[in-house]
Amino acid sequence: MNTLQGSFLRAVCSIIVGALLVKYREETVTWITIAMGVLFFLSGLVSCLIYFGQKRRADEPAVYDSKGRQLTGIKPSFPLAGIGSIILGIALAMMPASFITGLMYVFAAILIVGALNQFFTLATACKYARIGLLWWIMPSAVLLVGIIAVIRPSTIASAPLFVIGWCMMLYGVVECINAMKIYRARKTFIRLSEQAQAEEKLGAEDNGAA
Repeated sequence: MNTLQGSFLRAVCSIIVGALLVKYREETVTWITIAMGVLFFLSGLVSCLIYFGQKRRADEPAVYDSKGRQLTGIKPSFPLAGIGSIILGIALAMMPASFITGLMYVFAAILIVGALNQFFTLATACKYARIGLLWWIMPSAVLLVGIIAVIRPSTIASAPLFVIGWCMMLYGVVECINAMKIYRARKTFIRLSEQAQAEEKLGAEDNGAA
């Protein structure tokens, strides 16, 4: 499973959990907590497996373009969100009764970790693509809601879990969009760099022949 597929899985899990929060926020049902724990555990596990797979490939000889920018052998970002999802997933699945009353803080923490992970992903993407301001607005909004939910939950109207649920669905949608855009941008960057290298090599051969 590659990075794009891992991002989609994480996004789908977030959307499902967000929908559960919106629909069942007033019901302290144990199975909802356990189901959410399993989803986040699987999402985090996949992210970590992808990280270690990419880390092994990063040991391969690095390839650079004509401007000195690295194309292959790039070290992946540490799976902060993946590890956080695994820890929270285990806690939710193994001790649901302990978390039912504190679900709001748990999912606020998930929002914060998810937003930080998107920031790290966008920062990495800046190496091979121009990241516009709009790309940073969505994770900033998610991060802000997560922080407010932890510090002053009463600020989020009278239904903080409802707001957090919608934000988790928003995070999932943004994660999908970012993953597709970054994947395409990186593919385009590599293709153009390889094309430029081929043209330079051809030009050098022509000059040598002349």
